[in-house]
Amino acid sequence: MKKTTLIIGILLLINYHLCAKTINLGVILPLTGSVAAYGQDVFNGIELANKLNSKLDNGDIVKLVVIDTKGDKLEVASSINRLITQDKVLGIIGETTTPNTIQAISIIENKKIPLVAPVASGDKLLDGKKYASRVCFNDSFQGDKFASYVTKELNLKNAVVIIDQSNVYSLGLAKAFEKSLKANGGKVLKKLVINSGDKDFRAVVSQLKSLNPDFVYMPIYHPEAALIARQAKQLGFDKLLTAGDGVNNKTFIELGSSAVNGVIFTDSFDSSNPSTNRGKKFIAEYEKKEGDKNLPAFSAMGADAYFVMFNAMNACKDTLTSECINNKIHQTKNYEGVGGFISIDASGNALRPVVIKEIQNGKQVYKTLINP
Repeated sequence: MKKTTLIIGILLLINYHLCAKTINLGVILPLTGSVAAYGQDVFNGIELANKLNSKLDNGDIVKLVVIDTKGDKLEVASSINRLITQDKVLGIIGETTTPNTIQAISIIENKKIPLVAPVASGDKLLDGKKYASRVCFNDSFQGDKFASYVTKELNLKNAVVIIDQSNVYSLGLAKAFEKSLKANGGKVLKKLVINSGDKDFRAVVSQLKSLNPDFVYMPIYHPEAALIARQAKQLGFDKLLTAGDGVNNKTFIELGSSAVNGVIFTDSFDSSNPSTNRGKKFIAEYEKKEGDKNLPAFSAMGADAYFVMFNAMNACKDTLTSECINNKIHQTKNYEGVGGFISIDASGNALRPVVIKEIQNGKQVYKTLINP
């Protein structure tokens, strides 16, 4: 009898593995190009999360199909179409920047394939969309909380805002920040305009010196922000520089060197203060892999995007369709992620706290956390 039971068990186990399928999950990120630092951080989180959790409860294996968009909109479009038509993915994670994520969403909405954005924070990103969601906060929340912080905690009132006029992220974050700054008794002395790819900011820094603000707010990406910091130091401007989460990577510190020490910015995660057990365990695994326990915030967001997608796939294991996966993503409530507990509402937006950090001696240092 025991022998028969053993044989039946072995046969069931064999059948379980024979019936297991490979489920393709698309990943589109800028792994090369001017904003590759964002994509590489996000991918490191996704890759490790997949390594730790790739098998659904029914035995199906989730396989990553990764495409480098190079940060280019046309590449984003071709990547999405290839993943859907050729690779038959049931879901997609990406992109990183708001403009490129908008491009991706415009396609997946028609194809009815769920997409989870790890770090695209533009306010209107998900307006009227059914198949897109994100695990990061949006710019209104980020800008509002930071303006409140600098006025109430740092007692700074007069700001100059540097805006990248070609960047939806920059424009949206600057608008939210200015509105909140005024509501908290502050004032924007002037808005200075730059463009992505600019290298010479001496004219901008000269205006900063003449305007003499309490601080400067830079809701821009790290390449330009680092150059502004370096050139500001060279020309003797010594007021506080602040920024959004566009400067939250080690590349900003490498490009800016000592000139970025003292920069205060918003972020979505801090590895020295993980708020969940999954976060603590993930940091330990990251340290084993990279030899560094300082898990980048965008890596945590990449991992969370993967885990939310994986959790939804698991909930649909008996009826594994894109429609079911999408519905489960939008029903995410208090899910334990790497960067915190995640809830995603019907519109696809996530609720999560914002972290304030400062760069000290070439390292990101935690200052405080502000809850929704």
